[in-house]
Amino acid sequence: MPKDTTYTSLHPDADGHFPYTADDDAVWGELFTRQMDFLPGKVAPEYIDGVTKLGLNAAKTPQVKDIDAKLHALTGAGAEGVPAIIPPSQFYDLLSQRKFPVATFLRRREHMDYIEEPDLFHEVFGHCPMLTNPAYCDFIEGFGTRAKSLGKGYRWHMFRLFWFTVEFGMLRTTDGLRAYGAGIVSSPAEAENAISDRALMQDFDLLTVFRTPYRIDIVQPTYFVIDSFDQLAAMLDADFGALIDQAKQIGDLPALFEAKQAS
Repeated sequence: MPKDTTYTSLHPDADGHFPYTADDDAVWGELFTRQMDFLPGKVAPEYIDGVTKLGLNAAKTPQVKDIDAKLHALTGAGAEGVPAIIPPSQFYDLLSQRKFPVATFLRRREHMDYIEEPDLFHEVFGHCPMLTNPAYCDFIEGFGTRAKSLGKGYRWHMFRLFWFTVEFGMLRTTDGLRAYGAGIVSSPAEAENAISDRALMQDFDLLTVFRTPYRIDIVQPTYFVIDSFDQLAAMLDADFGALIDQAKQIGDLPALFEAKQAS
């Protein structure tokens, strides 16, 4: 689906609240209920725990201000309302401050199943529950700090790391593989794909991640699996710059998807 440019960012009132309508509440409630009914047995227990800690529910569209306050109290993290698309420098800067940028508009009913731009449901339901986990927050903060220090020449490869962890990461548990990436937990099609035998599951390896291309508009053909969120935080000790230089020298791995057709 091409990007729908009719979506516009909302602006908060003097108290920091965004003007969500009864229609927005109904869409949020349907999305929340559908996913929470579908996700048990498919997502990391830390994610479900995070939904509870943040008090997310189907009754009302959450406010960024409230999510920010709860995250700050829990892990020192935060959420900040932004336009859907922000410059990479601003994105990385917010992450380095332990803050997650949150698009403030909510998808319309005709886009319940998929929207290419990040919206409030993807950001709050998908991303924010994991920010209640301290080790995960350490990774987010460290990722932003390192991405800022590496600069533009490393930006694309750094976003591959973000893609295969924060957006589409999988966790190995005693009960089997479970999703923690926001792109999986907020999408029925992606969650179903991730637990099927169609996708390739790979043990997490930084060099391999830096060499793996992806497309944003398809269900993912491969996912990378970590053993714990402490492992995720510990990888910040790696020399990202040297590994990306090595990845550039070796070259990308063959894509596991067809090239996108020009529109």
